[in-house]
Amino acid sequence: MNIFEFEIIKKDEKSSARAGLLNTSHGQINTPVFIPVGTYASIKTLCSKEMEDLGAEMILGNTYHLYLRPGHKLIERAGGLHNFMSWKKPILTDSGGYQVFSLNPLAKVNEEGVSFKSYLDGSIHQFTPEKVIEIEHSLGADIIMPLDECIPYPSSYPFTKRATDFTMDWAKRSKFEHEKGEDKEKQTLFGIIQGGIYPNLREFCANFMVDLDFSGLALGGLSVGEPSEMRFELVELTLSFLPEDKPRYLMGVGTPEDIVEGVCRGVDMFDCVLPTRNARNGTIFTRKGKMIIKAARYAEDFSPIDENCGCLACKNYSRAYIRHLFQSGEIAGLRLATIHSLYFYLNLMKEIREAIVRGVFAEWKKNFLEEYNARGLKETQ
Repeated sequence: MNIFEFEIIKKDEKSSARAGLLNTSHGQINTPVFIPVGTYASIKTLCSKEMEDLGAEMILGNTYHLYLRPGHKLIERAGGLHNFMSWKKPILTDSGGYQVFSLNPLAKVNEEGVSFKSYLDGSIHQFTPEKVIEIEHSLGADIIMPLDECIPYPSSYPFTKRATDFTMDWAKRSKFEHEKGEDKEKQTLFGIIQGGIYPNLREFCANFMVDLDFSGLALGGLSVGEPSEMRFELVELTLSFLPEDKPRYLMGVGTPEDIVEGVCRGVDMFDCVLPTRNARNGTIFTRKGKMIIKAARYAEDFSPIDENCGCLACKNYSRAYIRHLFQSGEIAGLRLATIHSLYFYLNLMKEIREAIVRGVFAEWKKNFLEEYNARGLKETQ
């Protein structure tokens, strides 16, 4: 029997938001869930124990980067990603397809897969749907993603249709390869819906993935430069073709506003590098918008980042001190900023779930967006 199960425990009456439970071989996940991105089997500046203390329920690993370094076979010999990074909770691995295209402008794509140069040493590699599944089986993540072609914005209709056709064919081959594996009960494979900005291609791809009966369905190729209004029109359209009883994953999204809007439309899972990448660059997410902690205005500000926040950074350190760490090039500044922003994102998801369960999500959403978009911090630089 497959260990993977998804149960909806509460639906919002005024929107499509829902709260659920996702069972995996490494534990249960409360949805909606935000998945911090650990590209190299690590959340930059933090260790696995710190991620556990922050309340993270799942971490994302990058198949492309882990394949190139340290190598999937080495990780397999270490007992899989969970043992390798000392993380006991669920892990999701993407296919690496996005990185193949974003980091390899000369990558060659055909119906068999994609060939690309390693950014480490220039060596040539070939990703086929079957090869990616082999790598992800070695990594041992709980949820794995098939090879797909991420479509940039803007793209012509003929290019988008060809890429979507490849994604559908690769999904079928990936599912066949996955089901041959010995550990298919411990890992589950999601399908990825592409189609760019073209509604008919999104619909066609969504119906194709539904027919393949994946355990969950992901929306790919969004948040790649398209306007926000267009993004959520496509999200809403695509979700209308998906079954209610399977988790929906909006890949690479997003900002706090995007997450709230995604949940409102029925999305269950999100991942994004924003909270950690921005934090390392000195931009911190708070209840009142983004704070640029390196700004001169905080040089003598001895208040915490957020007086109502319970994270380690806010309970122990001032804005002035954290700014000083950034100005001095101290790694502690990056760590504290990352801890705060991840705490904010993970606590945001807890609030969303609680609001759905209590039947007050619409009111909560209105209050949150009003406070967040009020730009009380008035950051301009």
